Amino acid sequence: MKATVELPDDLVIAAKKRAAELRRPLRVLIERGLRAELGRSYASRESRERNVKLTWVTVEGGLPRGADVADRAAMHEWLRSQR
Repeated sequence: MKATVELPDDLVIAAKKRAAELRRPLRVLIERGLRAELGRSYASRESRERNVKLTWVTVEGGLPRGADVADRAAMHEWLRSQR
């Protein structure tokens, strides 16, 4: 559901900074705050999100010639040249 609320500018600025520090959308920060204030348990959902298992897929051969992953611009240029 979408909702419009009026908040003090300094509070919104602080919330946006905190959301950026956490690398989460502002919506998530606001949702967590509301759940905490309302006394609902949010821990079970967070624990499910943390228990994601990743499987690494590796192949022999390394990087192709000319691909430099340490230089983002060079990597993008290399990818464009492969089209």
